[in-house]
Amino acid sequence: MAKLHERTLIEEIDEASDPTRFDSDLAKVLIAHNNDPEEFLRTVVGFVDRKTRFFKQSDASRRLVRLVDSVSPATSSGKGGVKGGFFGKVSERDVNAASKENAGSAANAPATASARKPELAADHPATPEEAKPSEPMASPESSKDNTASSEQAPEVEEVPDASEGQGLKPNRGNGADLESYSWTQTLSEVTVSVPVPSGTKGKMCDVVISKDKLKVGVKGQAPVLNGELHDQVKPEDCFWNISDGKLVEITLQKVNTMSWWKSIIKGENEINTQKVEPENSKLEDLDGDTRQTVEKMMFDQRQKQMGLPTSEESNKQDMLKKFMAAHPEMDFSNAKIS
Repeated sequence: MAKLHERTLIEEIDEASDPTRFDSDLAKVLIAHNNDPEEFLRTVVGFVDRKTRFFKQSDASRRLVRLVDSVSPATSSGKGGVKGGFFGKVSERDVNAASKENAGSAANAPATASARKPELAADHPATPEEAKPSEPMASPESSKDNTASSEQAPEVEEVPDASEGQGLKPNRGNGADLESYSWTQTLSEVTVSVPVPSGTKGKMCDVVISKDKLKVGVKGQAPVLNGELHDQVKPEDCFWNISDGKLVEITLQKVNTMSWWKSIIKGENEINTQKVEPENSKLEDLDGDTRQTVEKMMFDQRQKQMGLPTSEESNKQDMLKKFMAAHPEMDFSNAKIS
């Protein structure tokens, strides 16, 4: 019975390491791309770029070329013929059939035929007309250049990484310096600074603070701020004053002291709260529970920036490891943490 169990485990390990185990799923994706390998690979590379930090690494290009070389030596070195690389899995009959189909469709659909040439280049010498466009496929340097170009595309488009959040980079006060005003914040309060003409007196200002709205400006002029606040405040604890006769400073006390504001007024330019950096020295002023929560938020923020699991994700992984250790007879190869 023990030998039977051992053989079953070995078979499961072999099955888990079988490179063809995803063929049925990948075949469906390839069919969805009209059997176009280039478009299929473009989708795969795009997925890796969006969901991982692989292309953020400095040696991503070299590693990608090395990966292609390891999977398809015939493609990279030009050796191996039909028995090497990707073409080693194609029978001679399939290649001949594909060659006839390619030749038959060349007269009617030149574009389609030219798209299929790279797939058969290793097995069928190109004609003089085909040799010119297929030369880049046989050159490792050309492959590297093409790979580098495809990797640079996302950088040119500046596609934001969803895991890093979106918005303006916070200023040193975890707020923003905008054209007509600036603001800073802590977890408990927000300070807004609005420039006004030199010599402005308090009675000349028009400042109205309610639990969810704010209006700031000089009487007789269009208000600089006027709209719904990002979150509610405590009006009775809020105040404002004139600084040096040229700056109106408003201090708002947050109702929710466990979150960062993205903006002062909803709909205006927002900051990326994932890049907020609270001052560690101020943690000492918080009570025990609040401080523990803030430290957890800061830890999770750093983990996300480094592409590492958050505290909650780490706890789930630890629980799964303990459960796996307590139940060695169970198969966890397909287990997923949600």
